[in-house]
Amino acid sequence: MADIKPKTDDGTVRGVLLAYLVLILHLVLIALLGILVLFFRGIVNYMLWIFIGGSVLIGISAWLIYRRIKREGKSLGEMLRTSDFRGRSVEISLLGGFASMKIGDSGAPPLLATRTALPTHQLEDGTTQRVRELSELARLFEKELITLEEYESAKQLLLRH
Repeated sequence: MADIKPKTDDGTVRGVLLAYLVLILHLVLIALLGILVLFFRGIVNYMLWIFIGGSVLIGISAWLIYRRIKREGKSLGEMLRTSDFRGRSVEISLLGGFASMKIGDSGAPPLLATRTALPTHQLEDGTTQRVRELSELARLFEKELITLEEYESAKQLLLRH
């Protein structure tokens, strides 16, 4: 007689292990939320000092710029009219563009380049694409770049799809 081993139910073991994994992930999530609460509570407690420190840094920067302008004996407008800035605009952007100031000609690109958004590409629906292609086909026919037969056959092909 053949040895018959009792078959263990792998599905039950996997289910229990999955339940433990879910329990552990919930405990990790609760621990992370606790750490975030402590972290943000610390930021809120020191918010006044953070604001004061930022204001002091901005004040020091303004004082250094003012000192340089006075040392060279020029006004801010005269400094911006030098050959380095001629025909260009200066844009000062804070907080990722939330607060910005632009000085100079707006037609020229800014001297201090900021990150520009890439153009977004959208898919056209079938109708819009067909209208665009038919318009292009009509333009080609009007400029006599294609014959009437080519125009008609291409138009029928576009309208069938």
